[in-house]
Amino acid sequence: MSPELSIVIPVLDESAVIDALMERLLPCLNATSSWEICLVDDGSTDDSWAKILAWSQREPRIFGVSLSRNFGHQVAISAGLDHVRGDAVVIMDADLQDPPEVIPELIARWREGFDVVYAVRRTREAESLWKRASAALFYRGLRTLTKVDIPIDTGDFRLMSRRVVDSLRQFPERNRFVRGLVAWAGFRQTRVEYDRAPRHAGRTKYPLHRMVRLAGDAVASFSTLPLRLATGMGFTISILCFGYAFWAAYATWIHGRPVPGWASLMVVILLVGGVQLICLGVIGEYIGRIYDEVKRRPLYLVGDTCGSHIRREIAASSGKPSPVSVSLQ
Repeated sequence: MSPELSIVIPVLDESAVIDALMERLLPCLNATSSWEICLVDDGSTDDSWAKILAWSQREPRIFGVSLSRNFGHQVAISAGLDHVRGDAVVIMDADLQDPPEVIPELIARWREGFDVVYAVRRTREAESLWKRASAALFYRGLRTLTKVDIPIDTGDFRLMSRRVVDSLRQFPERNRFVRGLVAWAGFRQTRVEYDRAPRHAGRTKYPLHRMVRLAGDAVASFSTLPLRLATGMGFTISILCFGYAFWAAYATWIHGRPVPGWASLMVVILLVGGVQLICLGVIGEYIGRIYDEVKRRPLYLVGDTCGSHIRREIAASSGKPSPVSVSLQ
């Protein structure tokens, strides 16, 4: 029998947090008739997997999936979705910035008939000004660039009904942006606000370079606007260059004086060359993603599992589970 609620928690080097997370999370699940927790170890280098093993032995409704290496946060979430069975599924991070105490409110809205209940960050006071500013720019820029109505100031902390989860598992993308896929899927969605807390321990797994990469995945997955901007820049620069050429010819032939300044000529050459490289880079990003998709490698590989009731394993090529029994220790 499937549980009413499943919790998916990606874990990367969170050994210092797991015990505190479980101690806060378990009391919040009393409002559900049945539940399970899936902890996905995304290639941790500390003893996070040992902590997951210990909790799976202590509580039979907790189980773990250890990926063969670090595949990334979004893929770890997808691995968790492949292995849980609940009628509703909550995605949350392990660092306790997503407070477990919000889960009963998510469940209440789901029971009202909503398929997706996403948690909106009302305040982020514990984070630096730079982090808040970059996050605000990320969400608002993403909403402007993409055709999908992705809610502002929301992360992956959300509840989804079983039919939404089953829909997400049909998506074959390798460069995944889960919150964008959820928005694209549609269904009845609503919001719950919460105050984002500071990390319980450790350091963020999303520094600036990973945020930039995530933004690139999001834009490339849901918009062709960068390609159109590249085309627009090409036409604009071409028009300006033709105008400059006509002005130079007019000044030389009509007024009999050459256009002075090699500096201006070099600026134009460098500007045009820079625009060309930018356009090639944008095109290359899309081509690279096409190349990544057509290789059809597995989305992830499972290195180990723990828990008393795992009965499914990842299928090869597309990340969809197959009914292959797993031999557990």
